[in-house]
Amino acid sequence: MTTNVLSQILIFPAALPVIFFLLGTCIGSFLNVCVFRLPNNESIVFPASHCPNCNNKLKAYDNIPILSFLLLRGKCRFCQTKISWQYPLVELATGILFALAAVRFGISWNTLIALILISVSIVVSLIDLKIQIIPNVISLPGIGLGLAASLVPVSSVHFLNALIGMLLGGGIFYLVAVVSKGGMGGGDIKLIAMFGAFLGWQRCLLTIFVGVLLGSLVGIVLMLLKRKGRKDPIPFGPFLCIGALVSLFYGQAIIRWYLHINAL
Repeated sequence: MTTNVLSQILIFPAALPVIFFLLGTCIGSFLNVCVFRLPNNESIVFPASHCPNCNNKLKAYDNIPILSFLLLRGKCRFCQTKISWQYPLVELATGILFALAAVRFGISWNTLIALILISVSIVVSLIDLKIQIIPNVISLPGIGLGLAASLVPVSSVHFLNALIGMLLGGGIFYLVAVVSKGGMGGGDIKLIAMFGAFLGWQRCLLTIFVGVLLGSLVGIVLMLLKRKGRKDPIPFGPFLCIGALVSLFYGQAIIRWYLHINAL
């Protein structure tokens, strides 16, 4: 049965993004749980999904990604409390990014790495935006997982590259933290070390560049709109995550383009 399904996917490659989109929406539902529970040191497995207002356990048909939110009109079936739009938006975003990974990498080891980084980036970004914390329970195991992934023979990032990426990314941010006397958080240091372990040193530097560029632009806009002052903290994790995803999908092409124009 599995072989037949895989054969059909290979024969009809257009079905692959659809399958990964549906998978992504289901994973996105789980990521929502992680976003709400990890900051409170709660189990992401138990108890089962429930309404945070009335604590009623959700039925299976109330947990269908995106669709359940629409059918319930954004309200709890039991107490009619409004459900955050974060739930369907995260499910939709995860589905779209998973589909893009399928289109970009097909069925390969790189696809698995992409799905891991997409999932981590979504959870980290939302938690950092909410409470300006990047949980160690994500980044520290992520560093080990990135280094371990580089040992797989088919990996495009070999172990030495992953190790240099981890040390270079973490080292740069550690120096920034020391020089700025706290201007860079420890969570950001461990996060970029994790991305470096997964992406290698070149794409790690690209991740930092994109993250700093986006963070600076957003910071300037917020100051012009008088939403933030010069000394007000802005969560940097989401910008690093965007930089990591840009590097993941287009890093090699960007680096080749950069080397080409500098060789002219």
